[in-house]
Amino acid sequence: EKEDQCLMPEAWNVDQGVITKLKEQYKKERKGKKGVKRPNRSKLQDMLANLRDVDDLPSLQPSVAPSSRPSSSRLIEHEINRTDEVEALTFPPSSGKSFIMGTDEALENELGLGELAGLTVANEADSLTYDIANNKDALRKTWNPKFTLRSHFDGIRGLAFHPVEPVLITASEDHTLKMWNLQKTAPAKKSASLDVEPIYTFRAHNGPVLCVVMSSNGEQCYSGGTDGLIHGWNTTNPNIDPYDSYDPSVLRGAFVGHTDAVWDLVYSGAHQRLLSCSADGTIRLWKATEVAPALNIFNDNQEMGIPSSVDLVSSDPSLMVASFNSGHTSIFNMETRQRILTLESSVDTTVSSSCQINRVISHPTLPISITAHEDRHIKFYDNNTGKLIHSMVAHLDAVTSLAVDPNGLYLMSGSHDCSIRLWNLESKTCIQEFTAHRKKFDESIHDVAFHPSKCYIASAGADALAKVFV
Repeated sequence: EKEDQCLMPEAWNVDQGVITKLKEQYKKERKGKKGVKRPNRSKLQDMLANLRDVDDLPSLQPSVAPSSRPSSSRLIEHEINRTDEVEALTFPPSSGKSFIMGTDEALENELGLGELAGLTVANEADSLTYDIANNKDALRKTWNPKFTLRSHFDGIRGLAFHPVEPVLITASEDHTLKMWNLQKTAPAKKSASLDVEPIYTFRAHNGPVLCVVMSSNGEQCYSGGTDGLIHGWNTTNPNIDPYDSYDPSVLRGAFVGHTDAVWDLVYSGAHQRLLSCSADGTIRLWKATEVAPALNIFNDNQEMGIPSSVDLVSSDPSLMVASFNSGHTSIFNMETRQRILTLESSVDTTVSSSCQINRVISHPTLPISITAHEDRHIKFYDNNTGKLIHSMVAHLDAVTSLAVDPNGLYLMSGSHDCSIRLWNLESKTCIQEFTAHRKKFDESIHDVAFHPSKCYIASAGADALAKVFV
């Protein structure tokens, strides 16, 4: 009617005065009506103004077709342009006034809208049915970003969770390690996630720190860097005041022996040993409790290539599995230094394509080794026979990191394609994927980890951020 009125004002003999009277009367009646809470008009106008500032939206036109589910911006514009038609738009049940101001966390995380997500209609029924309808496995958890750890000045290479506390240690190319208490948080600007301040910074490396592990009681941690040193640290109390004076007892000393970058470290709780692999071609076994020369050295004539990653074989604590830049993966006995088995690999050495293995991990309960490859593959091997069980192209770029949850049901992989993928180990299918980090040069995600006893996963990025998902 409004449009017709604009087109031919002569055709309508309407007394404007009567209309104004009716409007006044209507408004009085509305004031008398309790029960329907109307959003404060100035609040809505402020929000609209904010919206336009944020997104430079064109000013909203009155909508002609009524939408089945009014989006809040539509509602606001109704509110401003047609105060007399608002009656029809009653609010969704049970959400009261909060549906304009409240935030729907799920949507916020899906869309990354920050404050704008606060302007979506929170339909409580939707968020419940969504998980069950979309996933056959209704009990499966969906991970969402919760904490962003920003304090490093350069890419983060490694992560280690405390065995029982909500505490994380990150190793960075800025030469430092930082410890974070996930219970000490502050709301981040413009997003659903929380910011965490580091509670302690470990400084001793003379170059980028590449890897970090924690002892099984969480009282010590060990880090390896491009300087070829492995530093041992006494982990400080997670409730320490970040402004306390420096406590020299934090630094335990350096394990000296490697002559080039230390790529990977593993802690063996069974014997309190430390395993390291380095760009100098060797894998070394150390006594974790004292700073002393290595107990054993493996691959010192580089017959297998340069080791890129190492892990303990969980089904037999005297064995370790190591992967090499040549594309080979072997199982060694740590006591006798013998190479027991080389896992079958289809490496064609005549082709010059990169066959490098970036990470090898051992399944926590099954005799399986899992490798992450530069050529986008993840491969599964049987530790008893050395046979390849399964191979899959898992990402759009090099797979850099792997982690298996403490129960051995899910595999998490990180890649330079900026995504983290969660796989069901039984069916080898991807059950969740999220983009977590931005690229720096051609690198993105360097490490992923499951918390050993709490519901946290973390990722470390070349963008100098670590993220924690719950």
